[in-house]
Amino acid sequence: MSWDDNSLHALTNSLPTGWGAQAALPGNVGEITVRWQARQIITELLAETDPVSEWPRAQLRALFEAHPDNPEHVLLEHLTATTELANAENGAIPVGVSARNLAAPEPVPFTRRSRNRIEAILVDKMLMTAFQPIRRLPEGHVIGVEALTRFVSDDGASADHWFSEAESVGLGTDLEFAALHRALAAAQAVPDHMFIALNLTPATCADPRIPGLLEHSQLAMDRIVIDLNGAVPLEQYASLTSAIAPLRRRGLRIAVNGAEVGFTSMDQVLELHPDIIKLDRSFIAGIEDSPGQRLRAAAMGELARHVDAVIGAQGVETPGELEAVTELGMTAAQGYLLGRPSVHPLDWNAWIRSESETAASGGPAS
Repeated sequence: MSWDDNSLHALTNSLPTGWGAQAALPGNVGEITVRWQARQIITELLAETDPVSEWPRAQLRALFEAHPDNPEHVLLEHLTATTELANAENGAIPVGVSARNLAAPEPVPFTRRSRNRIEAILVDKMLMTAFQPIRRLPEGHVIGVEALTRFVSDDGASADHWFSEAESVGLGTDLEFAALHRALAAAQAVPDHMFIALNLTPATCADPRIPGLLEHSQLAMDRIVIDLNGAVPLEQYASLTSAIAPLRRRGLRIAVNGAEVGFTSMDQVLELHPDIIKLDRSFIAGIEDSPGQRLRAAAMGELARHVDAVIGAQGVETPGELEAVTELGMTAAQGYLLGRPSVHPLDWNAWIRSESETAASGGPAS
């Protein structure tokens, strides 16, 4: 299962209509959702007291005072300024000197620029969490959400790009932990009856800091699903299963991508014993018209039953795909048809309201 590949710019996309779509909210929902988390990030940054970062905080404070009604613009300006400073090699910057007035820095190697970009994200906490609803089939009730990372960036780079770039410069785990911190904080606003699916690479999942971080979140362990992002290397199976065993005994669940499971041996699948196997867009696209796609999905369903796992569909975008995966016996699904990712609690509550309205009307809307 991949990190969501939409950047901050995609947050203003319109919401779908029809069965399972998010309830309509007044005004421009995309604009509201971005503004809400942008303001939250600014507040957190300005509340810090580290003297080393006093100059960037002063610049951020000045920007925010100049544009109090446009926090997302303030964050982008702040990101640009701090990135320029990170790349500059001309020593300390006197207080009061604008980063815009600095001479252009000397070209630096790509890896150096990449590291500076990632470090700026980590220092300034320039990321957000969006949740996408996961619905039970065939009823359509929201039973959980997947946490997806959004980056406040001025280049529109996807989340996958940011994580790949971080990994290439040795900061992959750091960025994953930053995203996990943000997701766990945002999850406090998700209704208690919903589970939270958190994307982690196998290496990060086996990190000894993970149990303490999950404990500190105060989320019930049986509400947490670790969605392994990437295939598990053979040499990591023992350490991974050992690291998560105590958490699984307390209710934590593990989800894997069916496309990646398909390239591992049955012995490895049995050793990991996932609770959930998800079929991504490569399985779901056009499944209603493709006997081959249906056969592949049915085979994964047999594998799921063999290891006593639940099977779900990811990337459901059309009514035909929804009908097909339901007929194949999949018990959960997510995708743009069933609800787009959102960063705002108003949308999360709207999913609950849409369920109540559906129940009151006697069934799904046509």
